[in-house]
Amino acid sequence: MTAYITGYSYWDNTPPGSAEIARPVVHRLAGGKGSYSDPITLAVGHSIANGRQTLDVPAGTRIYLKRLRKYAIVEDVCGDGPRPQAGPCHTGHRGHPWFDIYVGGAGSTAGRAQACMNRITALQTVIIHPRKDLPVVAGALTESGCRVF
Repeated sequence: MTAYITGYSYWDNTPPGSAEIARPVVHRLAGGKGSYSDPITLAVGHSIANGRQTLDVPAGTRIYLKRLRKYAIVEDVCGDGPRPQAGPCHTGHRGHPWFDIYVGGAGSTAGRAQACMNRITALQTVIIHPRKDLPVVAGALTESGCRVF
């Protein structure tokens, strides 16, 4: 399937300057190296109705990002405030789902993290519930040079 991929970093996370996540599954904080066993944290859109939060994709869902050669796992939400469903992560991008991958950045500068986010932002091929043996270039995105294939 095709999805719109964007990034978020340590520097622009909620709260800023943190790696806190909303739905820990594999990690206690946002992170990961991109392998099947250590996938990178992924944020998805969500909605709040009657005080109940519903993620667009269930926490724990693994996704493979072919262009990044990384596995990711849904562990966070994208969009703040009382009506996150009004934001782009929930509504999507030109008919495609919107996924926000954690690019890291705590060991780098905000500028390098932003450059990485800019580089990866695009419509990309993703695989939901991928098999375990797809090609991987391991490493946190910003700190490993933000490679795109």
